[in-house]
Amino acid sequence: MGPETLAQVLRPLQNLFRAQDYPSLLVGLEISDDAAVYKISDEVAVIQTLDFFTPIVDDAYDFGAIAAANAMSDVYAMGGQVTLALNICGFPPSLPAEIISRILSGGAEKVLEAGGVLAGGHTIDDNEPKYGLAVMGIVHPGRILTKAGVKPGDILALTKPLGVGIIATAAKGDAAEPAHVAAAVESMKKLNRQAAALIQQAGIHACTDITGFALLGHAWEMAEKSSIQIRFDMNRIPFLEGAKQYAGEWLFPGGACRNQQFYERYVKFDPDLPAEMRQLLFTPETSGGLLAAVPPDKVELTKRLFAESGHPFWIIGEATEGHGIRIVLS
Repeated sequence: MGPETLAQVLRPLQNLFRAQDYPSLLVGLEISDDAAVYKISDEVAVIQTLDFFTPIVDDAYDFGAIAAANAMSDVYAMGGQVTLALNICGFPPSLPAEIISRILSGGAEKVLEAGGVLAGGHTIDDNEPKYGLAVMGIVHPGRILTKAGVKPGDILALTKPLGVGIIATAAKGDAAEPAHVAAAVESMKKLNRQAAALIQQAGIHACTDITGFALLGHAWEMAEKSSIQIRFDMNRIPFLEGAKQYAGEWLFPGGACRNQQFYERYVKFDPDLPAEMRQLLFTPETSGGLLAAVPPDKVELTKRLFAESGHPFWIIGEATEGHGIRIVLS
């Protein structure tokens, strides 16, 4: 569902569960973030989320692993750790059992890698395969990462390169090079677990993950909730090999147009930035990286922690006074 439609259908629900009536609900419809957070005690809050989608790759095991990694990503975006997961499954009756088993194995092994436990799920017959997870995580109530904590002067950093969305779309049309597809699959299968732990270790408080609303959509949510402007340097944003090539061939998924139609009103581009590169920033990602706002006094520590762990970390912009998003060319 596109961002405009989603906002419209959720609007009537927001006043039904008012924050003052549910003081233990730390993050819900009124606040809105990557996942819901419910306080259990002074030491523990539960993070709850779910996600599922149709196949984006041909290999059944990879599809399951990617869907699971994507579903768990919102727990990491909130600063938590995965504890429990349930399968969400919709499969055609004609789909061979061995294919279904491979999908479920891919998901289960990602949950195991995350340190969680897979405890069941629900299945229905569906003409088109769908798979994902309902996920529970835990976090200390005082260490929740949100979109609303960005301050002017913060540095914006990304933990995975962009481009899996357009590469997957090119692959569906047999227009992608195998090496590009393989790199995109590995990126999507990679958990944000370590990145989230490093962000917590550095003492960062503002974060989100880059998924269906693309870099610009999720960054706008951070900017809007934090009442600041985010400035990205296009030349510092990392992309997977092949992403810019397929953008030049205009092989964008439909979701890129929906994102562009809704979010472009909040974005000011450098006039020299080509149209295809603008559209690439509106292109949905699947199981993308974390976008963290790093306070100036924590930048060197954060860089050191990521370097020592061998985890990718790209500084791509900064927060300033103002509103909306600006894309500049350095």
